[in-house]
Amino acid sequence: MDKPSATEAAPEPILDPDRRILDPHHHLWPAGAGPAYLLEDLRGDTGDGHRVEATIFVECMTGYLTEGPEALRRSGESAYVARIARASQDGRGARIAAIVGSADLLAPDDLDALLDAHIEAGEGLFRGIRHAAAWDASNAIRPSHHHPPPHLYLNETFRRGFAKLAARGLTFDAWLFHPQIPELTDLARAFPEASIILDHLGGPLGIGPYAGKRGEYFPTWRADMAGLVTCPNVTVKLGGMAMPINGWDWHKTGAPDSAAFAAAQGDWYRAAIDLFGPARCMFESNFPVDRASLSYRTLWNGLKRIAAPYSEAEKDLMFSGTAARVYGIEL
Repeated sequence: MDKPSATEAAPEPILDPDRRILDPHHHLWPAGAGPAYLLEDLRGDTGDGHRVEATIFVECMTGYLTEGPEALRRSGESAYVARIARASQDGRGARIAAIVGSADLLAPDDLDALLDAHIEAGEGLFRGIRHAAAWDASNAIRPSHHHPPPHLYLNETFRRGFAKLAARGLTFDAWLFHPQIPELTDLARAFPEASIILDHLGGPLGIGPYAGKRGEYFPTWRADMAGLVTCPNVTVKLGGMAMPINGWDWHKTGAPDSAAFAAAQGDWYRAAIDLFGPARCMFESNFPVDRASLSYRTLWNGLKRIAAPYSEAEKDLMFSGTAARVYGIEL
């Protein structure tokens, strides 16, 4: 497909077209509060020239059951995505190879039954859950879709639930804002056996009280990431930084080309790679959320530009190998 994004004038040529990609972070949802993003839309993006072989769905509060026990309704998302994943196995494009679902770890007494329901509904694709902690004291920063209380990852009730997740060997995706990174470090140290994946480079904010201050807090973010890297059970997703909350305003001013994208955000990516190493890093798309700012084609071109200085083996890890290992996917 050569159809450009709504924010771009024309599609770019594909860079490094033979590079295998496992996209470890995308969403799906039917039409409702916003535009639908379904298998045909995902195929349009993943089939736009890059060699995307597989993807991982990450929860977005879609497909929940509308009847039955309240505590089990989130398992409907795994069933919903599993049906779409079956259709994606037809060889016509990237397949959905894993599911990260949702669970309320503040309700630990209900958790075992919910995880069992997710596993059954996921048809072998369920890998773990995400419970977002993204919260900030500023009223200009909207909390995440889970509406977490402050300091969620330090909460003792949450940790009772987290212990059950870790005991099953399930993964945990963490979505937070950059001032909360030390709280994730505390959680990771308390549960060294848990596989924790930090989403979106730790959520660097660029709106509200953080607008225009990226240069000021970059050293603090880097220092906090350096603390997190001491936890060998943590890996990091490199992406999700083209959202409006990150403050680049491309959704208003028009999409950058891949060179401009790499120039604008490359320091953040390279800092994370240098800290964690390629074996603990995975590039992600966060589509369709980041689609508000640039196309899938341009995004992956930009990520390939950022990865250019690294060796072939290191690139293979960041574009597919790390995600395949962490989420247990065979490519």
